[in-house]
Amino acid sequence: MTDTSEPVPDGVASSAGSDSQLTPEPLPVSAVTTLCTDVAENVSRVIVGHDDAIEHVVVALLGRGHVLLDDVPGVGKTMLARAIATSVDCKFSRIQFTPDLLPSDVTGVNVFNQKNREFEFQPGPVFGNIVLGDEINRAPPKTQSALLEAMEETQVTVDGTTRTLPTPFTVIATQNAVDPDRTYDLPFAERDRFMKKLRLGYPEPEQETELLGRTVGDHPIESLESVTDRETVVRARETVANVRVEEPVREYATRLVGYTREHARIGASPRATISLLRAAQARAVVDGREYVVPDDLQDEALAVLSHRIETGDHGSKDGDELVADALECVPVDGP
Repeated sequence: MTDTSEPVPDGVASSAGSDSQLTPEPLPVSAVTTLCTDVAENVSRVIVGHDDAIEHVVVALLGRGHVLLDDVPGVGKTMLARAIATSVDCKFSRIQFTPDLLPSDVTGVNVFNQKNREFEFQPGPVFGNIVLGDEINRAPPKTQSALLEAMEETQVTVDGTTRTLPTPFTVIATQNAVDPDRTYDLPFAERDRFMKKLRLGYPEPEQETELLGRTVGDHPIESLESVTDRETVVRARETVANVRVEEPVREYATRLVGYTREHARIGASPRATISLLRAAQARAVVDGREYVVPDDLQDEALAVLSHRIETGDHGSKDGDELVADALECVPVDGP
């Protein structure tokens, strides 16, 4: 059956069609820098002690990427996703991944309408701006794969009809780092679609004490207000996309990724190189620049590359260690 393209039904994500048709006017770099600071500070009202992780998620959002949060339960992964969505006033939807979840529970399904005797599409929770995939590795690979097209092409195909997802579209997935006998490994193709993999870790004692002081009554997420809106985020992403990446910087990115391929069973893919440059563009804007420098690549390399590497029989080093070696051994100015 030949796929046809169709916009999302009215009332679900009415902005999707227009966003895909028109190129928004970019914001000045200085305005986006201020925006990033405002969002990060707003989220830190809810998430204590993870300023670096908050900034990484903001960078991924502006760099048109997705984020995988891998950690033990209870450290704030879900709350971080909610706080980001609230801060930017975007439609937030949540998918609770379970062993019995079906692909149609993620993407949506055609339902027969008895009145007009026609099938109508009922969108799934993937039709949001910021989509939380909670404990994504509790669902079998078949269900996880329902996100592959959405994450790569910002569209969903159901029964031969392709529907565009809203803009911006970012998946923030959490992964259960415990109970390995009750979870499924993420397929390599799915891991490769996440721009970044982050770990929050436990807060420091003084940070946890401050967190307790904030949450003994009403949780701060309930009173959190937005500091920007969806249209501004779309314009900010266009600003990031226009950041200059000169050829020497592109060559340095290629050498970093090439090092992982030479020293691992499976190295980082060309998609990883693209993600690294997009993250570096957003990092440059966070720092108030209209161009990427090698430091931007170095700041983003660990979060962007390490989860895409499988070392196998090439030694005992994991992806983090191999990326650290690449940053140390690969010259900035070429061979």
